[in-house]
Amino acid sequence: MTDGGFASRYRAVVAERGRLCAGIDPHAALLEQWGLPVNVDGLRAFADACVAGLGPTAAVIKPQVAFFEVFGSAGFAVLEDVIAGCRDAGALVLADAKRGDIGSTMAAYTGAWLDDASPLCSDAVTVSPYLGFGSLDPAVTKARSTSRGVFVLARTSNPEGGSVQTADAGGRTVGQSIVDAAAAVNADGSGTVGVVVGATREHGLDLSRLAGPVLSPGLGAQGATAADLARIFDGSDLSWLLPAASRSILTSGPDAAALAAAVAATRDEIEAAL
Repeated sequence: MTDGGFASRYRAVVAERGRLCAGIDPHAALLEQWGLPVNVDGLRAFADACVAGLGPTAAVIKPQVAFFEVFGSAGFAVLEDVIAGCRDAGALVLADAKRGDIGSTMAAYTGAWLDDASPLCSDAVTVSPYLGFGSLDPAVTKARSTSRGVFVLARTSNPEGGSVQTADAGGRTVGQSIVDAAAAVNADGSGTVGVVVGATREHGLDLSRLAGPVLSPGLGAQGATAADLARIFDGSDLSWLLPAASRSILTSGPDAAALAAAVAATRDEIEAAL
């Protein structure tokens, strides 16, 4: 791992490749659209094309773990190869696992996603703080010591999240309390803790002290545009903003060159808007 924490690794790859997190979401409809069977063979073909097209092009690649997990152990074997292939191609891999638990269970999740000994080891992982931010300590500690990152759900794009994330927590929203806890970790300059904030609506958060990446899903198929980003994140340090797109890029497959072109076009649109 490089010195300077996750912040330096993140800034280096974004400086080289631009701000875009490209998702790998091999759900059944996309497999069928690509003319692939909805089985492990189809998953493998889908994954290989994504690694070839996205790995050398996108700054960050976010495989959605659930779409591999549905195929059981064979699906996880494909995911292991996706993670290794994208990292070998120079991208940072953010495993979209949304893990969250307590004690030894959280420590085990940490070992699975953030430990070099694990075949699932990634550069960062999404986590859920809704058993208490402190329950994430094993992941935060491991990430800090290995220059990796954790991305904590703060203000997600799904409508159901609002009742929890905008609830009052002693004069601030629950979502803001998550951002503030992340900012406290990042006060050392490591950028260890990022937050997940959807791009499809106003979020109502003060992100000015976060000093870490803001993963913003919703670009493309979910309705957000590159032009929306500067407005929705007005007042934030936009150099930390990491817009995410999945389906709008993946519909360009199965040709790897077409996937790479879609990544480049989306990235360029983001950079022009920001």
